[in-house]
Amino acid sequence: METEKKEIFKAERRNFLKLSASGAFTAAVVAGAAGTLASPEAAAQTAKEEREREKGAQHTMILATAYVLGASRSYPIMQLDLKENIQNATNGQVYVKLAPGGQLGAGGALVQAVQGGTIQVAQHSLSNFAPFASTVDLINMPYLCGSNQRFTNLVNSSFWKSAVEPKVEEAGFKPLFYVNIDPRVVAVRKGGAGAVLTPGDLKGVKFRVPGSKMLQQYYRMVGANPTPVAWGETPSAIKQGVADALDPSVGALYVFGFKDILSHVTFTQAVPDSQVYSCNLEWFNSMPSEIQDGIMWGAEMTAHQNLSKVPSARAYAMAELAKSGVQFHSLSENQLAEWKAAGGYQRSEWDEFKVELAGSMENFALMEEAASTQGKYYVHDA
Repeated sequence: METEKKEIFKAERRNFLKLSASGAFTAAVVAGAAGTLASPEAAAQTAKEEREREKGAQHTMILATAYVLGASRSYPIMQLDLKENIQNATNGQVYVKLAPGGQLGAGGALVQAVQGGTIQVAQHSLSNFAPFASTVDLINMPYLCGSNQRFTNLVNSSFWKSAVEPKVEEAGFKPLFYVNIDPRVVAVRKGGAGAVLTPGDLKGVKFRVPGSKMLQQYYRMVGANPTPVAWGETPSAIKQGVADALDPSVGALYVFGFKDILSHVTFTQAVPDSQVYSCNLEWFNSMPSEIQDGIMWGAEMTAHQNLSKVPSARAYAMAELAKSGVQFHSLSENQLAEWKAAGGYQRSEWDEFKVELAGSMENFALMEEAASTQGKYYVHDA
C-alpha cells in the first residue's frame, strides 16, 4: 500500500511538472484539485479543456490568492469555484488564470498588484481596505460583527454599499464578494494556560496579536498580555512559549500547521476572520456591460457557495486538529455575555475608535444597526 501511494505521488508530481513546463500551470492546478493528476490521460484532457477555454475567451482575468487550492476544504476561500463561475457566467468570454499559493504575493502585496493593474483580481484580508476606507477597520471592534451572521449582514447591507464601497472604489477597487471564513478563536498552546472559558482565564496570558491597535486593546481589556508577533514568526513563538495563545480562525490554525502545538480552542466569536476578492476597477469598467454583469453574477454564486461551505470546512479543520489532541469549547449565552461585558464595543473605551473610523457616533450607530439586521443571506455560526 505504501509503495502504491509513492507511485501515485510520483505520477502526480510528474504530470504536474509536465503541464507546468508546457505553460499550462492553471491546467495543472485544476487537474490537481480534481484529483486527476495521477492519470496522464485525465490530466491531458483537463489541459486540453483549459487550452480551449483560454483560446475561446475574449478576455483573461488573472486571479491571485495566498492559499493553495486544497485549502478550501478547511478554509473556504473558494478560488476554483470563483474561476469556474465567472467563466460560465460570462459564457466563456472571460478566462480566469489562477495564481494560488502566494506565487504572486499575499496580503498587502496583492492589494497593491490589483490597485496597480498588474493583476485583475486578488483575495486578501478585508482589513487591507482600511487605508482607503477607514470604516472598514471597525470589523475588528469586538462583538460588532464577530459572528458569521453579523459579519454577513454588515457587508451585504445598504449601509456598507453606500458608505464604504464608494470609498474603496475611489481607490481603484471593485469588491466582488466578501468571504466568510469563521470568527477568530482563542487558541492555547500545549503546556499553556489550559482551557479559556472566561476572561479571567486569560489573566497574564501572553497573547499573540497582529499590528491592530483594536485587537491589542481588546485582549488587554479581557485580561491578557498582548504580545505583537509577525505572522511568519508566530509558529516558533508559540512553540517556544514567547506567546501562549493566538486568535486565527480554526480553519486558519489548521491550514497554517498549528495542529501539533495547541491544546485548547474556544469559540469566543469576538472578531471575524474576513476576506474579500477585489478587482481592478479600471479593468472592470473597461469590460462590456454584459461581461460586468457576468463577473458579478459569478461572484454572487460563489458567495452563496462560500456561506454553505463554512460549517463543513470548520468541521474538517476541527476533526484534523482533534486528532492531535486539541479540545474545543463553545460558550453558553451567559459565558458570551461575560466576554462582551469585559471587552465588547458597547464600552466607552471604544468611543474614540468609533468617532475616528466611522466619522461620528451617529455613523457608527448605523453600522451597528446594519450588523444587527438580518439580510437575505444566512450563514451557520459555531
